[in-house]
Amino acid sequence: MKPLFGYLFLANGIIFGIISNSLAKVSEGFTKFTPSVLCILFMCITMFSISKAMSALPVGFAYSTYSGLTVTGVVLFAMLKFNQVPNLYGSIGIILIIIGVIMVNYLGRLN
Repeated sequence: MKPLFGYLFLANGIIFGIISNSLAKVSEGFTKFTPSVLCILFMCITMFSISKAMSALPVGFAYSTYSGLTVTGVVLFAMLKFNQVPNLYGSIGIILIIIGVIMVNYLGRLN
């Protein structure tokens, strides 16, 4: 598989990862049927997409990008939907996660 398709699968995995993790909150501990089913379905799509991305991209790059951007996306969702604004240390942590993703993708080297 070409790296371009790997990045497309990675982007798909990040988007569905943000949605599925956000639905985990909305499902209220899997007590609401529709959000629970969608959460499980979207998590399956997420894992499929990430596994396809890892077949074309280095595992470290793919997983660090997925995890960092998914965490950041879920924090943004929580800020918008639930007014859960992180404090100073949480904000610094999110900024460091984004910096880490950038460093891994642009400065990291394979041996």
